[in-house]
Amino acid sequence: MKKIQLNSSHFPNSVYHKSGSGYPIILLHGFGEDSRIWKNQVTSLEQNYTCICPDLPGSGDSILKNATISLDDLANFIQEILVQEQIEKAILLGHSMGGYIALAFVERFSSFLDGFGLIHSSAFADDKTKKDTRRKAIRLIEQEGKVPFLKAMIPNLYSEASKARIQEEINFHLTMALETSSISLIAYYNAMIERPDRTSCLKEATMPVLFVFGTDDNAIPIAQGLAQTAMPSFSQVEILEHVGHTSMLEASEKLNSILNSFCKCTLNYKNV
Repeated sequence: MKKIQLNSSHFPNSVYHKSGSGYPIILLHGFGEDSRIWKNQVTSLEQNYTCICPDLPGSGDSILKNATISLDDLANFIQEILVQEQIEKAILLGHSMGGYIALAFVERFSSFLDGFGLIHSSAFADDKTKKDTRRKAIRLIEQEGKVPFLKAMIPNLYSEASKARIQEEINFHLTMALETSSISLIAYYNAMIERPDRTSCLKEATMPVLFVFGTDDNAIPIAQGLAQTAMPSFSQVEILEHVGHTSMLEASEKLNSILNSFCKCTLNYKNV
């Protein structure tokens, strides 16, 4: 993938990665990740589409300008990339926190989209228990540093079956996460705590919406995930057996097939 500098005063020293040709697909990584989490999907999608994978400010090769950032700020970051690339329409796919950002983008800039997808993500706001868990994690990072926190968190994003099968990929994920600064991790957690309920984005969607869930996902329980799926007028719902929160690595080929199918169906839907 080609690394491209974003020409932005709001997001200085930020980059995105681009490969392939054709209709644009934007892939947003989640918490403790960067654009590399999509490596297997890009290899598949770039055969038919232009893939754009940002490093969110504070992740990968992008610098976080301030110690605080909101999901709306990150939606603005994505919009600046589309403007720089002169993209009028795209499909936006977000994993976990990337899905929260996708929803913030839909709320503000839906005219840029023909479809969007939530990969192990949710439109619901954090409940009190989830917020308390995130605040506990922030305290742990502040008091003991990011290393013990990430070494405990990252493996928990995978099913037991995946832990036995793809330990090398889990180690890759952990190494990537450890490159993210404590300041960025805390900023992301605060942004997620503060995010509002965005189920209205699903209920009001006039475009296709993709949902991907894992049966063994500890972060987005399957029942909570499925509660969203009847909200849009056009949904594609995919449930991956024995998969946790990270199907990009746990079930790459299946996810690649799902994403290709959704993109094809979305473009057919657009042209009806």
